[in-house]
Amino acid sequence: MELAAIATAAVPGLTPVGVGALADDADDFDSALVRDAQQNEWRVRAPRHDEASMRLESELAALRSFTPAVRASLPFRIPSVAGTVRQGSLRTFVYNHLDGRNMPLDDLVAAGGNAAASVGRTIAVVHGLPKEVVDRADLPMYSAEEFRQRRLNALDQAATTGKIPSRLLRRWEHALEDVSLWRFNPTVVHGDLHEENLLLDGADVTAVTGWTDLHIGDPSDDLAWLAAAHEQSFSDAVFEAYVGERGDKADPHLMRRAALSAEFALAQWLVKAVSVEDPERIAEAEQMLADLDEDIAEYGGQPISVIDQPRFGAGDTDEDANGGPDAEDADRREADEPKPSAEGSSDEDEEPAVTVEKPAHPAVVVLDDVPDDDETPASRGREPLTSASFAAVAESAAPEPATSDAPASTLADEAPASSPADAAEPSSPEKPADSTGSAPVDEESEQDELDGEDSISSEEDRTPDEVPTSAIPFIQLPAKDDKD
Repeated sequence: MELAAIATAAVPGLTPVGVGALADDADDFDSALVRDAQQNEWRVRAPRHDEASMRLESELAALRSFTPAVRASLPFRIPSVAGTVRQGSLRTFVYNHLDGRNMPLDDLVAAGGNAAASVGRTIAVVHGLPKEVVDRADLPMYSAEEFRQRRLNALDQAATTGKIPSRLLRRWEHALEDVSLWRFNPTVVHGDLHEENLLLDGADVTAVTGWTDLHIGDPSDDLAWLAAAHEQSFSDAVFEAYVGERGDKADPHLMRRAALSAEFALAQWLVKAVSVEDPERIAEAEQMLADLDEDIAEYGGQPISVIDQPRFGAGDTDEDANGGPDAEDADRREADEPKPSAEGSSDEDEEPAVTVEKPAHPAVVVLDDVPDDDETPASRGREPLTSASFAAVAESAAPEPATSDAPASTLADEAPASSPADAAEPSSPEKPADSTGSAPVDEESEQDELDGEDSISSEEDRTPDEVPTSAIPFIQLPAKDDKD
């Protein structure tokens, strides 16, 4: 009765004879339907806080921006403000009555394809309104990129609550970072469109109410409420009628962003509950987010990105996804994998692998360049090697001449004998060279008889891969055993 009394103050001559309940957002508004003596009906909305009052003020500016010509072009009616009454910092609004009735979503779905088609065409007409309607009312206007950035900021704010499952945060962030999803042409957007703001006569939409959030932005916001429909065929029929009305102006990713908006609305509701410190609403929002998280984990959820994101199965937990025990095991497995021997090296650039057997005595580092075929130690200006062990190392360091297939003994005879050591055939450390200068006995077979190990093969048995080059110097091996 208090709202009826307010209505009489807002509209001169109004004499209330009856008051009825009116569906509305109970957290933001007190609403009632008032009937006067002439059986006219009036809608009364009183804001419950400053934010709700600002929304009603925005709606007043929006409705006044609809010129008579624009109103006449619409296939449905929109409200008009009959009067207002200020109470302190808040102002109560009284609207003219509009024919039609609200239908719950389940009843709207059950109404069939004709109702779905009417809803789709109605949404398309809203998005086709001239942008001057918003501009004249001095209401928000966002580009596609500005809208995406605002949603990213809202996601960051929701994440600070610490109450949103990490799987949902990753899913939403991936969609918001998918720039191809956000290439759309901004349109006039109702901003609060759902079944409670649609009045129908049978299967036809006759009026649209609730213009508190009118702006220019992402048209998908006006289709987000369809995600609550249990019958996917209803949403498909609405979208089909919408595309038929809008034609090529309907972007192909509209329903993906609509699904994202529907999911993200739960996070926004949680943020609002946290801001007012309402434990009951916080718990309810957390439960709904947990149910959504489980549904996505098991079934994948509706597609909200153009680019597929990594899928997480029903058994995955937040701990796994954020470096839990399974992630640590994966890190250990990665650490156990063999690493490249040199940074920036590749298989194509690597030298052939050389297997080095640890000798009985430490090897000697030879820093001199490998001599050419026609160069002798004497011609290079250094003293020839005279030690037998040093001769063995020199034999392993010297490459086999590419132009000759003759055995080592023949090469020794043909080389200029500038000193006795140069003319002598090198021998292995275990067996001195024959003093007669003849070819050495078969080292490989004799070494097998001595210690059962492979020895350094002779020059004519060595394969090209075993021939050391000047690019690979000899390195003195440590005394301790080598490890694989």
